[in-house]
Amino acid sequence: MLTTIFYYTDEFCKFFLQEANKHLILSEPTKPFQSTMQLSEVMTIMIYWHHSGYKNLKAFYTKHLLVHLRGEFPNAVSYSRFIELISYAALPLFVFAKCTTSQCTGKSFIDSTKLSVCDNRRIQSHKVFKEMASRGKTSMGWFFGFKLHLITDECGNIVDFTLTTGSIHDGNKTVVDSIIKKIKGFLVGDKGYIGLFEHLYDKGIKLLHRLRANMKNKLITLEEKSLLQQRGSVIETTIGILKDHLSLEHSRHRSPINFLCHVCSCLISYAFFKAQKKLNSKGILVY
Repeated sequence: MLTTIFYYTDEFCKFFLQEANKHLILSEPTKPFQSTMQLSEVMTIMIYWHHSGYKNLKAFYTKHLLVHLRGEFPNAVSYSRFIELISYAALPLFVFAKCTTSQCTGKSFIDSTKLSVCDNRRIQSHKVFKEMASRGKTSMGWFFGFKLHLITDECGNIVDFTLTTGSIHDGNKTVVDSIIKKIKGFLVGDKGYIGLFEHLYDKGIKLLHRLRANMKNKLITLEEKSLLQQRGSVIETTIGILKDHLSLEHSRHRSPINFLCHVCSCLISYAFFKAQKKLNSKGILVY
C-alpha cells in the first residue's frame, strides 16, 4: 500500500508543480519548498498515516516511520521540521483529494458529518479555531467545529465533498450547489434536505428523502424505494470508515492549515482504501 500511495502521489506532484509554475499568480513572493524530503514524500506520509492504525501522528512518525521505515524515507527529517513542511502540502493535498473523487453513476447519496475541534467543555477557552469554527447541532447533540458534506455513489466512492462551519444547515442551497456539479439522476438524502426537490429538479436531479410525520405520502417506484433503503448502509458506512478506521475526527489540531491537510489526506486515503478492493487478477490498481 505504501508503494502504491507514493507512486500515485509522486506522479500527481510532478504534474501539479508543473502546472502551478505555469498558472499560479502570486501577489507577493513566497518562500519556496526547501527540504531534504520531497513534497511527494510529505504527502505520502500524511496519507499513509491513516492506514497505519496509529491515532496520533507524532507517535506514528517517531515510533514507526523513523524506526521501521527508514529505508523507504532515507531523508526523513525530525518531527518538528515535518510539522512545518505540512503547511506546504495544503493546496496539493486539497487538489489531490478532488482528483481522487469518482464519477457520478446516476445514483448518489448525500449527507454531512460533524468534525469537532474541541470538547464542549473547552469551547470558551479554545483559541486555534476561535474565529473560524462555530457551534452546530446534530442528532447526537451540540458540538463546536466544522461539517464535512459528502456525496457518494452506490458503491461508497466519494463523488464530491466540501467543508463548512458547524452552524451551516445540511440543506443550505449554496453548499449543496457546490457539490452537485457532477451529479445527475437520483440523489438520496435524509430529512435535512427537505425543501430542495424543486431546486434540484430544475438541474436535472431527482431528490429522494424520507417524509416527516406531518407530510403526505407520495407514490414512488420500486427503484426509488430501494435507494431510500440503501442510504444508511452506503453513506453511513463511508462516514463510519472515515471516522473509525481512518481517524478523520480528532480534537488535537494546533493549526487551521494542518486541520485542512488532515481532512484532505484522510479523504485521499479513503480513495486508496476503496481502490485496494478493486485489484484485478493481475494485481493492477483499477479505479
